[in-house]
Amino acid sequence: QVQLVESGGGLVQPGDALRLSCAASGVTLADNTIAWFRQAPGKEREGLSCISGSSGRTPYADSVKGRFAISRDNAKNTGYLQMYNLQPEDTAVYYCAVHLGVYGRLCHLGHYDYDHWGQGTQVTVSS
Repeated sequence: QVQLVESGGGLVQPGDALRLSCAASGVTLADNTIAWFRQAPGKEREGLSCISGSSGRTPYADSVKGRFAISRDNAKNTGYLQMYNLQPEDTAVYYCAVHLGVYGRLCHLGHYDYDHWGQGTQVTVSS
């Protein structure tokens, strides 16, 4: 079965950078859509970015556009979320998710139809 394992979270200070990883097994990321979401206490799950199997679409949420970058390493079958200039409002549990399929339309920031989810990794930004 598909497994997604996030790592790379931790406690950082405002302005710091962090790279999250999503190691996938049972699914080939190059042939599917991978996305990153986050959920802060008391907040709804927020879609941050996604990348389609074709790599043709990489939308970003307004809250992170210009600071976060999504990517994947096909050889390692691992997705990444590079985060720069982290701020306290970025504090949340970060999740990766996969939508099976190569089509660009499968890359979107809604959480409703993604097929698989990781367990999440905590990112805390505090001075």
